[in-house]
Amino acid sequence: MAGGWSRDGAVQDQIDASVEDGIQQVRSRLPKGESLTHCEECEKEIPLARREAVPGVRLCVKCQEMIDKENKALNLFNRRGSKDSQLR
Repeated sequence: MAGGWSRDGAVQDQIDASVEDGIQQVRSRLPKGESLTHCEECEKEIPLARREAVPGVRLCVKCQEMIDKENKALNLFNRRGSKDSQLR
């Protein structure tokens, strides 16, 4: 890919930074603390296996899926807005 005036490796740096941003964003949303026995949203009981597998879990699977779907819809564009990403 032609980089124009960019230095060698600039595209890879942009890719690495985007991946690091994504990982940091997901890690910041990980639950912390004591797991709840009932979902914060719908009050449905959270199974013991889920509470053990996801420490600090606060939502049942159904509610978590709805929140994940909403978050995905908000992240469908390249936040960095570089010239290369705008050309695609």
